[in-house]
Amino acid sequence: MLLVGEPNLGEDEKRALIDVIDSNWITMGDRVRAFEMGFAAAHGTTDAVAVSSCTAGLDLVLVAHGIGPGDEVLVPSLSFVATANCVLHAGAMPIFVDIDDLRYPIMSLGDAKAKCTPRTRCAIMMHYGGFLSSRTAWRGFAEHYGLVLIEDAAHAAGVNGAGNIGNSAVFSFYGNKNMTTAEGGMVVSDNRIILDQVRLLRGHGMTSGTRQRLDTRTPTYDVTALGWNCRMDEFRAAIGLVQLKSLTRWNAVRRDLTDHYRAKLQEKCPDVLVPFADASGASAYHLLSVVLPEGLDRVEIMARLRDAGVQTTIHYPPIHLMAYYQRRFPGVHLPQTERFARREVTLPLHPKMHLEDVHHVVTSLAHAIRG
Repeated sequence: MLLVGEPNLGEDEKRALIDVIDSNWITMGDRVRAFEMGFAAAHGTTDAVAVSSCTAGLDLVLVAHGIGPGDEVLVPSLSFVATANCVLHAGAMPIFVDIDDLRYPIMSLGDAKAKCTPRTRCAIMMHYGGFLSSRTAWRGFAEHYGLVLIEDAAHAAGVNGAGNIGNSAVFSFYGNKNMTTAEGGMVVSDNRIILDQVRLLRGHGMTSGTRQRLDTRTPTYDVTALGWNCRMDEFRAAIGLVQLKSLTRWNAVRRDLTDHYRAKLQEKCPDVLVPFADASGASAYHLLSVVLPEGLDRVEIMARLRDAGVQTTIHYPPIHLMAYYQRRFPGVHLPQTERFARREVTLPLHPKMHLEDVHHVVTSLAHAIRG
């Protein structure tokens, strides 16, 4: 089965894990700090804070920015549910924003403006598929309305500009991302106060960690904030340091595969829409999403592709249509998001693939559509 996404792990990662075991220090330590600094440098920021997941990072960064009860936060519905969950966990209210259209399934600036109220304090923009939204447009919007702007950069590791659009950004290292630590995330910001607050909150609000107390020979600590346990361990940081070295090269492979997909789809499946096909902005090429022609049975198409040895999936079931959110926020209607979500299919895209794999996927899709 040709998988939608696949981690790229090898001997270097194995040796890095063995080195952690041999060091006999497995909790948050020097490797975590080295990973933070390396990731920050790779993304043009001064510092970063490693956390246990992108979800944890979103939770912490909202609290660090002072978002809480009584506040409204603009969020896309076309995203993983964590993008909205973090708002509720902070005690704030998510306000769902539609996408631009089927060609650009990113949060609509026009709809975001229309949904601003005096209670709107923050907007979370998600870089769908790894394609960056306009820095100028979104920074201008946030400054005009006095909003905190947060990037959900789960899809955007390694792309130039990611982490430099909002006040803070959060990246994911889940197993299907462009680089992985199995679980894990990273918060980046040029605001030292915000990063210090995230760093404090990820470790129970304690003023020092175990390694710091060992190095300084100071056994005591204080708790100055109500924090969480969202730390990254040395195993994940060791893998992250290895993966980071290959990120630029892997993203280039993803770009080449995407270019080949676009050409082959235009040739063999001209009625299939490929989002961002004519986009000029930067991308990490995390997903290869296509929009099937209206009227096709998506379930049947995906079943035929599976029979041909091609895994597919959906990115994403809209958050506002999930059972919990329908109960909590009934009556939300986002026409463009719903149109896109009914017809979207995610095809395999990862650096282990070859051009022949792309040809097989597109040929199989063409046959599946013809029935």
